[in-house]
Amino acid sequence: MRILVAEDERDMNRLITRTLEKEGYGVDSCHDGDEALTYLESADYDAAILDIMMPRRNGYEVLKRLRSLGKETPVLFLTARDSIADRVAGLDLGADDYLIKPFDFDELLARIRVLTRKRSTHRTSVIAIGDLRIDTGSHSVVRGARAIELSSREYAILEYLALNQGKVLSREQIENHVWNFDYSGGTNVVDVYISYLRKKIDSGEGKKLIRTVWGTGWMLKEDA
Repeated sequence: MRILVAEDERDMNRLITRTLEKEGYGVDSCHDGDEALTYLESADYDAAILDIMMPRRNGYEVLKRLRSLGKETPVLFLTARDSIADRVAGLDLGADDYLIKPFDFDELLARIRVLTRKRSTHRTSVIAIGDLRIDTGSHSVVRGARAIELSSREYAILEYLALNQGKVLSREQIENHVWNFDYSGGTNVVDVYISYLRKKIDSGEGKKLIRTVWGTGWMLKEDA
């Protein structure tokens, strides 16, 4: 999952970014509204966290412009302004959620999980493909009775494949959703991580769930 964090308080921005990265999200961050729009217009994010009181362009203006472009990126507003009028204004512009500062990071993560689920067909925290179970809340992965330990990057790729099960995802799509703009890329880094996942998910199993579509990409799919 790829998330944009637009927060002008630099210490807060770093804390949010590090927290999300530890959870396996690909994160881009910026400090004003104009930067936020540039990022949002340039990439397809699974969610955006916008501070309302940002320089150059506030969060309301960013959201209004985003929606006028037809982009349905889920947006969570962060603000110290807790009046009902402020919340109503944000929701009326198309915000999906609202979190008042100061906030608990566990609550922020829970709200992000809800927002990212809105972009998929899954409405619970558990995704099932055959005997594979992926819990997007706890980031736990089980196949049959076997618990599978994954790194944060391995989990992020697996979750992205699972949320798009049955669809072929290209190398570029996986890079764009799991890594951020600072990622310089590599000719086979995605291939390497897919290999890691195959060993952990499919090794020793009769049914293989991770499929290669030669010349196109990969998908997660159960045999018919």
